[in-house]
Amino acid sequence: MSSIQGFPPISRPDARLLILGSMPGRESLAQRRYYAHPRNGFWPILSDLFKFCKTDYQQGADHLMQNGVAVWDVLKACFRTGSLDSDIDDRSIVTNDFQQFFALHPGITRVFFNGAKAESVYLKRVLPHLEGAAADLKLHRLPSSSPAYAGMSLEQKQEAWKVILNTKEP
Repeated sequence: MSSIQGFPPISRPDARLLILGSMPGRESLAQRRYYAHPRNGFWPILSDLFKFCKTDYQQGADHLMQNGVAVWDVLKACFRTGSLDSDIDDRSIVTNDFQQFFALHPGITRVFFNGAKAESVYLKRVLPHLEGAAADLKLHRLPSSSPAYAGMSLEQKQEAWKVILNTKEP
């Protein structure tokens, strides 16, 4: 079992939405890029929703930031044997500092979870420690963009993720 560290967020201070994953998989860690696995639906879904053609990682990240979207993970560090969320040793989880993140990004009104693991860890280990407006943000779980989540097609995931575009609270 190996110890892994997450990445800094993709964000600007004017972010309005935050999309949270759990922890980067092996391919993402190797490339030092969020959602780097070629079969992960994250970039195809977001490029479809925000109408951009992602030719490289930085261009996609820049486009999300220009649209008020921040991307991060709930976990800062953990021990994991593989790439799956189920491989994470729950006793080893260290979460990111969300109180500080939300203080630096006061315009965030909604948090979206890319899958169940990100949501469950946030609800159990982060939310109880948040104060002020950060404790009252609107939360919404999305179907995981991971290829390991085969319960939905990419098209079905894209449809479910359209909730991000709603100007009303989820």
